Amino acid sequence: MTAIQNEYSLIWSGPEEKIIPLCEELGIGFVPWSPLGVGFLTGTIDANTRFAPGDIRGIESRFSPENLPHNLALVVLVKSWTVRKKATPAQISLAWLLAQKPWIVPIPGTTQMEHMLENIGSTNAPFTADELKQFNTELAKIEVKGDRLPQMVLAFSNVEAPVKK
Repeated sequence: MTAIQNEYSLIWSGPEEKIIPLCEELGIGFVPWSPLGVGFLTGTIDANTRFAPGDIRGIESRFSPENLPHNLALVVLVKSWTVRKKATPAQISLAWLLAQKPWIVPIPGTTQMEHMLENIGSTNAPFTADELKQFNTELAKIEVKGDRLPQMVLAFSNVEAPVKK
């Protein structure tokens, strides 16, 4: 099976514009990486979180001290669904991705068995069509502030490799 891989999560929905429609048109899968927004959507980051030197989140403007408190509205939304769905914030975030299209298969990274088992549990909290509509209505009210990556990295996004002659 052919698949496209790109970042996609509740905190960054850029693929919805061109990539997701292209995958659907071509009948290929989509594998989102960083589906938990580098840990942001797990609910473990708060307004006082500061990142260690070398942690890329420390130079991403969406996690800056100015933008982070605003962007936590997204985590509040996710956490508001945890009781209703009997799931963790990570499971809600992954279940939302799984509800988008049957050929979207997120790959959350982890180094801990506990987190892997938690992530697998997202399949036990599927969104119904009505729930997805309600969640997406609430999601649409939240504007994420800041860039998804540092400008020096974004400069290389959407750049095609030259065709070999």
